[in-house]
Amino acid sequence: MNATPFELQLEGVRIAGLRAGNPDGLKVLALHGWLDNAASFLPLAAQLPTLDLVMVDLPGHGYSDHLPLTTPYTTPHAIVQTLAIADALGWDRFVLLGHSMGAAIASLVAAVAGERIQALVSIEALGGLTAPAGETVQRLRTYVEAMLKLDAKQLRVFPDLSAPVRARMMVNQLSEASARLLIERGVKPVDGGWSWRSDPRLMLPTAVRMTEEQVCDVVSAILCPVQVIYATPAQAYFPEPERSQRAALLRDGRLHTLPGHHHVHMDQPEAVAAIIRDFIAATASG
Repeated sequence: MNATPFELQLEGVRIAGLRAGNPDGLKVLALHGWLDNAASFLPLAAQLPTLDLVMVDLPGHGYSDHLPLTTPYTTPHAIVQTLAIADALGWDRFVLLGHSMGAAIASLVAAVAGERIQALVSIEALGGLTAPAGETVQRLRTYVEAMLKLDAKQLRVFPDLSAPVRARMMVNQLSEASARLLIERGVKPVDGGWSWRSDPRLMLPTAVRMTEEQVCDVVSAILCPVQVIYATPAQAYFPEPERSQRAALLRDGRLHTLPGHHHVHMDQPEAVAAIIRDFIAATASG
């Protein structure tokens, strides 16, 4: 799939990405998962040529800049960044397509800025990861301890790309082709081989998480049509019955499950694209 690289400047932070499809088509902003990048959506882009599909590297990922050291990676900031990207593209209303962390961010954007979101396609997440309120202090302690030790950590260097490709294949049950797409955009050349482009701070434990009640409040507030796509069996991080219960809270929601793994949109792009095409034809073209 031919995709055109682009860059945007948002308050001194360079946002990179890829754009594919029809410039006159329905505007779709794609947000990838944690430690992934814009290449996550290239297999889908090849199946959705009628859309104006903009696939960004979220800050700290891929070819985008890392956030300044004084700016932490937080969910509220991700919401603001997403809307700023749409503003920079000149988009008033658009469709959000998200996978995993990107789907969690997209869910929040749809809830808080619903007047701008025509529709939402949420793959392998709906709302973010949660934690009981009783874990709050321990989470903060763990985050602070890890942050204070961050400068002492050395970047890992790979002599070639075979090791990180194999690692992604094992961790995410990805095909080699899918893993290679992510790795090639996610590493940079250094002395002795290759190292990760991503901001090391992304590996820190999350300082604060919403409770399940808070996330359900967010999901219930989404007014636009939503297509949820889950791989089955469910992943341990987002188990049943929570994931189905969240989908049932949507006011205008559709749920489709596909046998597969977490990156189902990469390894089964034809099947996922067919669901998206049907959904857009029915709800989001106006």
